[in-house]
Amino acid sequence: MLTNLSIKNYALIDSLSVNFKDKLSIITGETGAGKSILLGALGLVLGNRADSSTLKDTENKCIIEAQFSISNYLLESFFKENALDFESETIIRREILPSGKSRAFINDTPTTLQVLQALSEKLIDVHSQHQTLQLSNSTFQFEIIDAIANNFAKIESYKRGLVLFNQLKKELNQLKATQEKAKEQYEYNLHLFDELNKAVLKVDEQEEIEESLDKLNNIEEIKLNLSEAQSIGLNDEIGLQTLLISFTNNLNKISGFSKEYKELFDRAFSLKVEFDDIAAEVENLNETIDFDPSELVKLNDRLQLIYNLQKKHGVKSIAELLVIQEELSVKVDAVENSSGIIAKKENEVKSVAEKIDELAKTIFQQREKAIPVLVKKLEKSLSNLGMENTRFQFKLTHSNQYFVNGKDELQLLISANKGVNFGELKKIASGGEMSRIMLSVKAILSEYLKLPTIIFDEIDTGVSGDISQKMAEIMQQMSENMQVISITHLPQIAAKGKQHYKVYKQDIANNIVTKLIELTEDERINEIAEMLGGKNITTTAIEHAKELLS
Repeated sequence: MLTNLSIKNYALIDSLSVNFKDKLSIITGETGAGKSILLGALGLVLGNRADSSTLKDTENKCIIEAQFSISNYLLESFFKENALDFESETIIRREILPSGKSRAFINDTPTTLQVLQALSEKLIDVHSQHQTLQLSNSTFQFEIIDAIANNFAKIESYKRGLVLFNQLKKELNQLKATQEKAKEQYEYNLHLFDELNKAVLKVDEQEEIEESLDKLNNIEEIKLNLSEAQSIGLNDEIGLQTLLISFTNNLNKISGFSKEYKELFDRAFSLKVEFDDIAAEVENLNETIDFDPSELVKLNDRLQLIYNLQKKHGVKSIAELLVIQEELSVKVDAVENSSGIIAKKENEVKSVAEKIDELAKTIFQQREKAIPVLVKKLEKSLSNLGMENTRFQFKLTHSNQYFVNGKDELQLLISANKGVNFGELKKIASGGEMSRIMLSVKAILSEYLKLPTIIFDEIDTGVSGDISQKMAEIMQQMSENMQVISITHLPQIAAKGKQHYKVYKQDIANNIVTKLIELTEDERINEIAEMLGGKNITTTAIEHAKELLS
C-alpha cells in the first residue's frame, strides 16, 4: 500500500508531501491543475526515464520519495535476490540531478531502473486510458483467465519445464551438428588411429631400440675388447685374476699380526671377489655375443616406423604419439557411438516434452472451465455499467506450438449490441466502453489475486449519471481488498472515497506552483458541489453534494 508520496523540485511542484490511506482515495482538481504532474512524479519513482527538463529549479536536484507498506506482499525473496534490505515500510527514492543523470534507491540502497521497475510492478498499477489497450493483448487476456483458473502455479512449472526442454533441444542440435562435422573427418581419423594402433607403441621403446642398434652396429669392436679384457683377466700366468690371488695370499699371511693388516686383507679379498664376478660376466658376454643381420634389419625398420609416425604427426616422442592416439580414439568413438548418445538425448527431450505437454493440457482444461465463469462475470458487471447487450466470446485453441504460458492460442471477440456480429475488441468497443470493460476486469481480478495498489487515472472518461454511480460502487467494492486511488472528474465517484485529495495551482509571488491537500469534510462538500454546478456554488449543489456523500 502506498502510504506517503513526497515530491521536491519537480515540474510545477516546489515541495509537497501527502499521506495516503487504505480503501478508496479520491483525487480531484481542475483541468491543468497538475494531476498529470503528480502521476509523472510517481512514474519516476516507479522507474520511468527522466531528464533535467523535469526540474522546476534547474540549479537543484529533484527528489521524489514513495513509501509503501509491504508486510503482506511476500516480497522477502525479491529483496534477498536483489541484495536489498527488506523493510515492512519500504521507501523508494529517485533523484534527478541538474546534469540530467538520475539515481534510484530502495531503502537507501542504490539500485538500477530495471530492479526498480520489477519491484514497482508488484507494488502499484497506474491505470490510464492508454492502458485499456492491454485488453486487446492476448497475454493480458490469458492472465485474466488464468487468475480465475488458478493456473499460475502450473504455468510456473510449465515455464521451468520449457526452459529445460529448450536447453535439451539446443544440446541435441549441437550433438547432431558435431556428429555431421565429425563424420567429415571420420575416415581420415580412423586411418590415423588404426595406423597408430597397429604400431603397438610403448613409451620407452624408442630408447631401447636405439641402444640395441648401437650395440649391433659396433659388434666387432665390442667383441674385440671383451676378448682382450677376458685374456687380461684370466691368463694363467700374468692374468689379473692370478695376480690378485697372489696379492691376497701375501696379505693373508700377515693378517694375524695386527688389526691393520687384517683390514687390508679383507679389502683385498673383497676386491678379488668383485673381480672374479666381473671376469665371469665378461667371459659370459664374450661367449654369448653374436651378430644377427636379421635383427639389425628388424630394429632399423621398427625405428624408421617410429620416426615416420613422429614426423607425420609433428612430434618428437612416443609419449606424444600415444596422446594423439588417445585423442583420435575419442574422435572415432564420438562418431561410432554418437547414434547412441543422440538417441539418449532425444529420449531426454521426449520425456520433458511429455511432461510439459501434460501440464499444458491441464492448463488448457482449466482455462476452458474458467472462460464461462469470466464471461458471466464480465457480462453481469458490464450490464450494471450500461452495456447490458454486450457479449463476449473467448476462442481457445490448443495447438502444437510451445508458448511462454502454455500451448494455447486465444482470440477475444465482442458484440456490443443485439444483432451485431462478433468482432475484435479494439474494432468494436469505444474508448468509454473499453474503460468500463477494464474496470470490470480489474474488479474481477481483485476477487482472485492479491493485486497491488491501483490508481485509476480518469477511467470514468466518457461516462456519467447512473453509470458513473455504478463505476464508483465497483471501485468502492474493490477497495475492500486493496488500496484504490481514483483521479476523477465525476462527483458520483468522488463522493465514494474514504478520503479526498485536491490538486490545485497557486500563485506565490508570481510563481505558479502545484499543491495537493487532503480535504476536510466541509471542503469536500464544497469541492463536490463545485464539480456538480461549477464555480458559482448554489445551495442546491451543496445539498446534492451532501446527499452524495451520505
